[in-house]
Amino acid sequence: MLLDLTRIQGPRAHVERAYGLDQFDARGDDFRVVEPISLVFDVEKKADVFRLVGRVTTALELGCSRCLEPFRLPVNSAFDLRYLPQATNRGGEEDEVGEDALDVAFYEGEAIDLGQMLREQFYLVLPMKPLCRLDCRGICPVCGANRNTVECGCEAKWEDPRLAPLKGLRGHPDDREP
Repeated sequence: MLLDLTRIQGPRAHVERAYGLDQFDARGDDFRVVEPISLVFDVEKKADVFRLVGRVTTALELGCSRCLEPFRLPVNSAFDLRYLPQATNRGGEEDEVGEDALDVAFYEGEAIDLGQMLREQFYLVLPMKPLCRLDCRGICPVCGANRNTVECGCEAKWEDPRLAPLKGLRGHPDDREP
């Protein structure tokens, strides 16, 4: 999944790529790609700086954070990134990150790693708390049943057993003498 920069001869180029499910390695990620990836972008070249402006579309499979069931998240994400040579990376120095530094990445050699760029775009569209639907009822804390599919009938009242000894220290207000 590399973009060969030596093939970009003029100041602008248009690139369209399609990747199958087996071409993107998502092992170790919080998601799984479940539809082919469509990547369309324009490349602007100024000396050794490349600007990629485009869109990626696919679908990801995530686990719901309430019921743990897998669900699909459609991805239709626009991006605008600048790529600079790795030699210009002054990493390690303490420096304030400015607004213009957020869309900068680095390439090494004569290629840009589109797989890494796709991974970043996927993580940017992931919700902080993935839910299969807004009204997801989650898992019953007593029996572990998925409350979206089963009415378990468990009592939801829970008392912390560590606090049970404290109940005996102070009597019930109705039990006190006047």
